[in-house]
Amino acid sequence: MNKRIIIGARGSALSLAYVEKVKKLFKKTQVFSEEDIIFKKIRTSGDLFSGSKISEIGGKNNFCKEIEEHLESGQIDLAIHALKDMETITNKNLTVAAYLKRNDPEDVLILKKDFKLSKDSTFKLGTSSPRREHQIKNIYTNVVTKEIRGNVDSRIKKIISGEYDGVLLAAAGVRTLKFDNLINKIFSTNEIIPSAGQGIIAVQCRKKDNELIKKISKINDNETEVCARAEKKYLETIGGNCHTAVGVYAEIKKDKLRIISQLFSDDGKKNFYVEKEGNKSNPEELGKLAGEESLFKSKNFYLKKK
Repeated sequence: MNKRIIIGARGSALSLAYVEKVKKLFKKTQVFSEEDIIFKKIRTSGDLFSGSKISEIGGKNNFCKEIEEHLESGQIDLAIHALKDMETITNKNLTVAAYLKRNDPEDVLILKKDFKLSKDSTFKLGTSSPRREHQIKNIYTNVVTKEIRGNVDSRIKKIISGEYDGVLLAAAGVRTLKFDNLINKIFSTNEIIPSAGQGIIAVQCRKKDNELIKKISKINDNETEVCARAEKKYLETIGGNCHTAVGVYAEIKKDKLRIISQLFSDDGKKNFYVEKEGNKSNPEELGKLAGEESLFKSKNFYLKKK
């Protein structure tokens, strides 16, 4: 019998679905049985201040901060996060022991009933992401963006009620919660480059828990880990955070690692696209090179404006 472990995560419908996915993988790989696992729901600052802008409460890491504090203090043994919500610079006492196989990384558009979408459509779109705001305006020039907060299901309810004409969301969350039938448009990762780590579930634990890390690593997806490390290194290189309008996506094709990124100027009117390909054995190096090129392009742009 394995020692019982406590898993901590948010209490949203999506987070609970992620926890169930991890539990099923543990059972499948015989790491832990259902009886070995205790779940602890943790309410985060991001949940408590759901009416405030993400930037006003300190960024997306407010969905992870309290969970990490519970982990570091020993109140829980494992933490389950959406990787895109995690801090770029990680806690030195904690580590991601497993990256689950990536779900769909794309962004999707959900519109209110009977809305007819065209290139010239004028519509009010809900988004709390500067990245998505600039990207969607490059596709639909007449779109008006408005801040929206809440979990995936509550955002969708705001579309159904007519508060917004549409909302741009991560495909992974929408599909996990079985809202596939509401999707009006799927944007490829070339049309709208997702945020770093989008579609990836991370299992985090304490660095000192070596035996636990060995067990958890059995559910790690190596290809997803390689891509995640490249994307996170890119974000670290440019100094990216929740205020940074940037998309970055890595994938492995024909045994090569490819990374694409799109960094926006402050006003969103200019973007700096970078594409690189390299060896998948050193994802951080490729992420760093792509990040440095993005910084070089953006700095040159601002120097020329002066």
